[in-house]
Amino acid sequence: MEASFMKEKILFGGYTRRSGKGIYQAELDTVDESISEPEVYLEVPQATYLALSKHHILYTVRKDGEEGGVAAYDLNGDQPTLINEVMAVGAPPAYVAIDEDRQLVYGANYHKGEVLVYRIAENGGISLASTVTHVGSGPRPEQESAHVHFTDLTPDHRLVACDLGIDAVVTYDVDHTGELTKVATYRTEPGYGPRHLIFNPNGKIAYLLGELSSNVQVLNYQKDGSFTLIDTYSLIPEDFTEHNGSAAIRISQDGRFLYASNRGHNSIAVFAISGEGRSLQLIQRIKTEGDFPRDFNLDPTEKFVVCANQNTDNTTLYRRDAETGLLTKIQQDIPTPESVCVIFR
Repeated sequence: MEASFMKEKILFGGYTRRSGKGIYQAELDTVDESISEPEVYLEVPQATYLALSKHHILYTVRKDGEEGGVAAYDLNGDQPTLINEVMAVGAPPAYVAIDEDRQLVYGANYHKGEVLVYRIAENGGISLASTVTHVGSGPRPEQESAHVHFTDLTPDHRLVACDLGIDAVVTYDVDHTGELTKVATYRTEPGYGPRHLIFNPNGKIAYLLGELSSNVQVLNYQKDGSFTLIDTYSLIPEDFTEHNGSAAIRISQDGRFLYASNRGHNSIAVFAISGEGRSLQLIQRIKTEGDFPRDFNLDPTEKFVVCANQNTDNTTLYRRDAETGLLTKIQQDIPTPESVCVIFR
């Protein structure tokens, strides 16, 4: 095994409301199957979502007093250095994603109901290119207004935005300047609460996680940018009656297994995928050994899964069987204060 794959660097982004400092770094040793004690990497207030470019520029959510926005850090040197930040009055975004081809960064502002597009400069810094504001509401208390929770690319390089507040998934065309043109809107049933969406590697099927409904929908993705419903699956047991908010959704690179986290039930649901991506079968629910697992991720080898529990400030490491998709806990209680985002460098 190459040395570069023996030690994988992990970044944890998180809140700074209690003991959290922002962004922590740790190492996953894939031979010893353990994660080192995380250390403070960057003190960034409310660094709740991270995205890393192929040029090793880190784009992070940031809050500063009454303003929120996105900051760009260069990770190429011995120490990370701030390039610039784009801030505005109000809450920061909840999600950031990178468009390498167009050199854009996308942001989803939950509280403002905004889709944000930033241009990337030659030095990796960003400037605001365009903004689209959603309007509307839904039947649940959490849906008093539009809440854009996710903005990321489709396989054919459109932008898709999940709006928890208006029960909609909106598809946009993007031009080279970052201007958006709406091409399609998919409506879930009222109260579904679309949070995150992920595509099957075949590019034709997507999986839409509903935070408020604790469901995942299997969707057909059409060439015109529209989605149609194939089927819906529950992420929690039928007899679970306490509050649950589903959070993160991931898929294996071979398109055979789907994973989703449950905040409340405090578990990761594991599904086997069949029928060209159109069918799911629940094969496991495994406890996260902590409270409120907002994010988790597969490592680059996909032999491990790292899951951060926000409320209990701890992370759990699982071994992943590539053939069966099943997870086995191998380390718990890794200290990660207020962590809500997990990415690998």
